[in-house]
Amino acid sequence: MTWPQISYVAEDHKGRIVGYVLAKIEEDAEEKGEPIHGHVNSISVLRSYRRLGLAKKLMLLSQEAMVSVYKAQYVSLHVRKSNKAAIGLYRDTLGFEVAQVEKKYYGDGEDALSMRLSLKDT
Repeated sequence: MTWPQISYVAEDHKGRIVGYVLAKIEEDAEEKGEPIHGHVNSISVLRSYRRLGLAKKLMLLSQEAMVSVYKAQYVSLHVRKSNKAAIGLYRDTLGFEVAQVEKKYYGDGEDALSMRLSLKDT
């Protein structure tokens, strides 16, 4: 793993992994004249552990580390347009905004919402 400081796991009381967030830093951003920023590649919580705040906690830990370790200015992610629960988490709970719609982003042809959150106030 290239960015272990910004990826996290959640474990149950027996040490079993019940959730994770995998993130990266866009390393070539500065070369392209863009600010340093993070990108969430994947986040998942076992169905039986959902609605407990784990996804929010994992995302916040990752975002805080992006700022403290890499001085990231924002974080981005992609989400299926049909994934209402995830969109609610990102938009309503965490404050992400839709930057654009990426047509046919996924292999099955579904569109993705490209979402972004400023980390300047983190």
